[in-house]
Amino acid sequence: MPKQTIEQTDVRSKNVLIRVDFNVPLDNATITDDRRIKAAIPTIRSVIDRGGRAILMSHLGRPSGDGYEPALSLKPVAAKLSELLGTDVQCPGELPVSPEAKAAVESMNDADIVVLENLRFDKREKSGDEAFAQSLADLADIYVNDAFGTCHRTDASMYAVPKAMGTKPTVVGFLVEKEIRYLSSALANPERPFTVILGGAKVSDKLPAIENLLPKADNILIGGAMAYTFLKALGHNVGKSRVEEDKLDDAKRILDLAAESKVDLHLPEDHICSTTFSETAGDIEVFEDQIKDGFMGLDIGPKTQVHYATLIKSSKTVVWNGPMGVFEWAPFKVGTKHVAQACADATKEHGATTIVGGGDSAAAAELFNVAADLSHVSTGGGASLEMLEGKPFKALEVIDNA
Repeated sequence: MPKQTIEQTDVRSKNVLIRVDFNVPLDNATITDDRRIKAAIPTIRSVIDRGGRAILMSHLGRPSGDGYEPALSLKPVAAKLSELLGTDVQCPGELPVSPEAKAAVESMNDADIVVLENLRFDKREKSGDEAFAQSLADLADIYVNDAFGTCHRTDASMYAVPKAMGTKPTVVGFLVEKEIRYLSSALANPERPFTVILGGAKVSDKLPAIENLLPKADNILIGGAMAYTFLKALGHNVGKSRVEEDKLDDAKRILDLAAESKVDLHLPEDHICSTTFSETAGDIEVFEDQIKDGFMGLDIGPKTQVHYATLIKSSKTVVWNGPMGVFEWAPFKVGTKHVAQACADATKEHGATTIVGGGDSAAAAELFNVAADLSHVSTGGGASLEMLEGKPFKALEVIDNA
């Protein structure tokens, strides 16, 4: 883990280039969820409160890379940040490194903030282009990685820019430091019992994480549509539930590995099912064990909800990545809600360390009003999952030559 954070770095009268994650949802230029912007504020404040000059860069959405696209501009993000900080925040020009952007950076005073335009308006960002990275590095005296959500990527701003900084300081921000500290310590030396909750639609997305965690966890709780690939591999009737037929052999292998190891791998005992993938249409029934033909599992059932909640509340370390069902729809939200509440109870009542791995799990924690009661809610779904898989992050390996 990088040793040096922005907190230990002298920033007065220096240009501090901060890679943030401002990839926020927009609806007609209106930000519908500003959590990622708020998550960056401690690092930004640390810089400007100590007289540094904060130059922020981020991607937003998936532009073509052929230039400015108004619908994916970071200008609304700069306006929201200005509102949150109570200070003027500029977003000059139409490209991340434009004459207007360079002029704005050159005229910065201490404690000023400039947001560079969407990095992906330039296709060289995604390709990791060294010349593009150098043009960004030339703006700065210090580089800060505070974008955990993209730490598993090697885009120019994440990997080539810190390399292009040469001997100038490259450090992490508060958000990345916190993410790495929680996730790495949970995996390296968890207080036991250590329970991992994995859900979501596809077994293929979570297989590497399960394999990496099997030797480490005491319990692995499986939910979501991915559970039905495992159950079919065991010979259960799963109706028309979603199954990855090409992953049945992998599922059997994982079940055999779990049986040979100390970990208890738990699958749903009962299921809330419907005849239609819809919130309002279809017949809904609860099935124990075998699912009737014509029905699909869309949430864990009542027995499983209680069983999983009991295991979670008896744990001292919990990592949760992926919902238990289609939690956005009222008939199928209860399983995920039970898991979310059990994590909160484990923290509040038993002092457990509970870590939510971003993405849908973080959205569920917010929806069910438990996020504030958990130890840590990650800002990066893909990044946290890759950390659970045990993958190294090249973007962090080049940090910390301060």
